Amino acid sequence: SAPLGAQSTPTADDIIARYIKTVGGADKIQAIKTLRRVGKFTGDDGFEAIVIEENTRPNKVREEFSIQGMTGINSYDGASGWKIDPFGGKKDPESLSEEEMRSIVEDSDFDEPLVNYKQKGNKVELVGMDQVEGTDVYKLKVTLKSGDTRYYYMDTDSYVPIKYDTKRIIRGTPQETETTLGDYKQVGGWYLPFSMETRQKGSSGSQKITFNKIEFNVPIDSARYTRPKPPAGGGSL
Repeated sequence: SAPLGAQSTPTADDIIARYIKTVGGADKIQAIKTLRRVGKFTGDDGFEAIVIEENTRPNKVREEFSIQGMTGINSYDGASGWKIDPFGGKKDPESLSEEEMRSIVEDSDFDEPLVNYKQKGNKVELVGMDQVEGTDVYKLKVTLKSGDTRYYYMDTDSYVPIKYDTKRIIRGTPQETETTLGDYKQVGGWYLPFSMETRQKGSSGSQKITFNKIEFNVPIDSARYTRPKPPAGGGSL
C-alpha cells in the first residue's frame, strides 16, 4: 500500500491502525491483562495526593486517591460502580452518581476507545486537520456508546494522541474537559502516557496526574473491584 503522504488524506481507520502499530501493535496490547499505575495528583492550587489506578481487562477499574492518611476509592467491576469517600466523612461504600458512573465506565476501557472501537459500539470519523501548540494533528471525532463525544488530536508524525476533549451531557447540561497526554514510555512493549493534565474547558486551572510507575500483568485480586459488603450487625455507634 502507498505510504500516507501529503497526496492522500488517510482515513480514520488508517490513522487508528498507525496509532496501534506505533504504540506496540495489537498483539502486545492484547497480551497485557492488568495494569497498575502509581503516581501523584497535583491540583492547580498545589494540592497533592497519591493516586493508584488498577485495571483488569476488559473493563474493571479501581482508582484510589490518598492524602493525609485517608484514601478515597472509586471502583467499577464491569457491571456496577461504587465509592468510599472518607473526605466527605463516609466510611461505607455507596453507589456512584450518574456523572461519576459515566466517567468511570470510560476509565474502565482497558485499551481506550480507539482500539477495537467498532466492537465496543463506538463511532469514529476524521473531521480534519488541526494544530495543538504548534504540532500538526489529525482530529478524530469519537462518539462513545454512551453518547458522550471525544475529540482525539493525533500527532501526524507519531500517530499517538497528544490531547483529547470530552463532551458529555449531565442532567441536560453540557460539560467539556480537555486532557493533554505526554511523557509516553514503554510498558511491556506498549507505549503509554505517564502524564495527563485535565482542565474544564475555558478554565485556567488544571489537575495533573504524573505516574512514576506503571506495572503490567501484575496479579490483582478481582475482589478489589467488587463493592465490599457492609459490616455484619448493621448497627453503628
